[in-house]
This record gives sequence, C-alpha cells and structure tokens, in this order.
Amino acid sequence: MAEVGKGVNAGKLASNVQKRLTRAQEKVMQKLGKADETKDTAFEEQVANFNKQMNEGTKLQKDLKAYLLAVKTMHECSKRLHDCLAEMYDPEWFGKEEVDSIAEDTDLLWQDFHEKLLDNAVISMDAYLAQFPDIKARIAKRERKLVDFDSARHHFASVQKGKKKDEAKIAKAEEDLGRAQKVFEEINYDLQEELPTLWNSRVGLYVNTFRSVSGLEETFHRDMGKLNQNLSDIMTKLEEQRVANDDAANHNQETSDAPKSPSKPREVPPVSRPPRPASSQEVKPDKIINLFEDAEVSDSNTTTQPEQNEAPTVTNGSSDTELPPSVLFKVKTMHDYSATDSDELDLKAGDIVLVLPFANPDEADDGWLMGVKESHWLQNKNLLAKGVFPENFTQKL
Repeated sequence: MAEVGKGVNAGKLASNVQKRLTRAQEKVMQKLGKADETKDTAFEEQVANFNKQMNEGTKLQKDLKAYLLAVKTMHECSKRLHDCLAEMYDPEWFGKEEVDSIAEDTDLLWQDFHEKLLDNAVISMDAYLAQFPDIKARIAKRERKLVDFDSARHHFASVQKGKKKDEAKIAKAEEDLGRAQKVFEEINYDLQEELPTLWNSRVGLYVNTFRSVSGLEETFHRDMGKLNQNLSDIMTKLEEQRVANDDAANHNQETSDAPKSPSKPREVPPVSRPPRPASSQEVKPDKIINLFEDAEVSDSNTTTQPEQNEAPTVTNGSSDTELPPSVLFKVKTMHDYSATDSDELDLKAGDIVLVLPFANPDEADDGWLMGVKESHWLQNKNLLAKGVFPENFTQKL
C-alpha cells in the first residue's frame, strides 16, 4: 500500500509539474505574440472592482479597530481620572456620594459603548472581509484554467494542421480541449455570478456600519453629557460651600481680634469725643468750637431745644449744610490715612467727615470715631458708606 501511495503521489506531482511547464510555455508564446490569448473585458473589470472593494474594506476594518482601541484607551483614562477625583474628594465635602455614583455610571457607559461598537461594527466588518480570500483564490484558479484552455486549444489546432493526420492524437487533443474548456467555464460562470453581487453588497455594509457607529455615538455622548452636567453642578455647589465657609471663618476671626489702636502718633492734643446730641438738638457754631477747646463743657451749654419738627443743622464756617439728625459734628482730616481693615475709611488730607454715633456703644474704641465722608453724603444723601477712623488725624470744625 505504501508503494502504491508513493506512486500516486509521484504521478500527481509529475502531472502538476507538467501543467506548470505547459502554462509557462503558453504565457511565453502569448507574450511573444505567437499565440492568441482569450480575453474577457467584462470579467477583468469585475476583478478590478473586486480588488478595489477588498482594499477599501481592509482599510475600513483597520480604521475601525484603531477607533475601537482609542475608545478603550479613553475608557481607561476616564476611569483613572474619576478614581483620582474620588480619592481626593473629602467625605465632608458636598456631594461625595453623588461623585462616586457618577464615576460608576461613567465607567459602565464607556464599557457599554465599547462592547456595542465591537458587536455592531467590527465583528460584522470581519465577517464581510472573511469572504474575500476564498474568492481571490478562485479568481487565481480561473486564470490558471484559462491558460490551460488556451494551451489545449492551440495544441488541438496544431495537431489538426499537422502533415500526418494521426486520428488518435487528434481525438486525444480534442478530449483534452473539451475537458479544459468545461473546467474553465464552470469556475468562470460561478465568478461571473458572485462578483457583481459582492460588489453591490458594499453599499449595505457601509450603511449599516456607519449608521451603527453614529447611533451609538449619539446615545453615548447624550448620556455622557448628562453625567458631565451633574458633575459640573456638584462642583459649582462645592465652590459655594467653600466660599460660605471662608466668609464664616473671616467673620469669626474679625470678632476675635483685639481692639484697634491708631497706626500713627497723635500730632494734636487728644480731645474727648463729645456726647451724642438728642435727635432734636441743634448744635450751634460757637458751641462746637468750645467743644474742641474744652471737651468737659456740659451738654447744657452747647445745645438748645429746637422747634418741633425742625431738622438739626451743623454750621461750617461761612455756609450752613442741612444734615441728618444722627450727625454729631464734622471734622477735617489733617493727614492722609490709609485704611488697614474693611470697616475703616480711607482718608486724604482736607477731607470733611460727618461724625456719627456707634450703633453699639460697646464697640467704640478709644481714639477712634465713626463717620461718613461729606462728599458721599452730598452726592448720595445716605450714610451707607460709613467707617471708623483715628481721631488724632482730624480736627473738629
């Protein structure tokens, strides 16, 4: 049996070698123009379309896999980013549980997007391209069978034209020609049917592939946008929480500060601040001067009872300015003073200040007055921009 097997294999090998030699000779003869070649322009066009379709499909498959790899990379980067945020996020901060939930939902969304892309685009593209190698091999086989057919055709013609008619050779050549023609026509017929169908199928594949990708992207980005908006809202509220905590801390620090003291030495003898007059009292010019010169003069010598409903006035030299009842007196700034705290007035030499009583007498510090610039009062007719300032930087008017 082994010897028979070896003989069969040897015979088949010899037959294949003979076929290759015959095909090589036939191609040489065709190139030299000594033998005609069977041409099929329509089929050659189909083969060109097949090669174009296969190259385009291979490129699309490569780009889809690169896109899928990029999605996977983005998934990993997104997960690491959210894990980093979760590690840094203190438990007492606003929305800690919501931040953790958003990180989990984001991870699941990326995973679902990757899996659906793989199922609906990449796998279908792989199945589409899997049919090309078989068809490509059959096209190559058709080319070989076509050469065999041309060779058998030329051999039969040469036998018929020979000077000596050998009927046995002619019959054998005719039989070989018929067999070669049958094999060629069978494979040629199948390819003539399949290639146009395959060429037209590319449209449906492109439609399904890109419709799937675009639809998956739309759903993914819509859902991801909602999660990103929720995370942005949480960050906004966290910032509001931080600002509120900072304001509370600043307020507590201000209330615990020690009493203020003037930052510059007094250049005039200290003068005690006069007591606040009643809302219906009128401070006379000559009494204001006496108050500056001698702060111990009694209130009864500086005030008189005005008529009912009469607004108090404070005089300043040559002109009278009607002021609100809460104004105690006016002073003139003798030196520049730069405010060192938010509740202090920033003054320039020559500024006129309307002195006001402290809302809470316990908050009054020695050597400091409460007031508002006269320029602000004249322009806005309100006392909202009031603040404290050192008494020794001013001179009473």
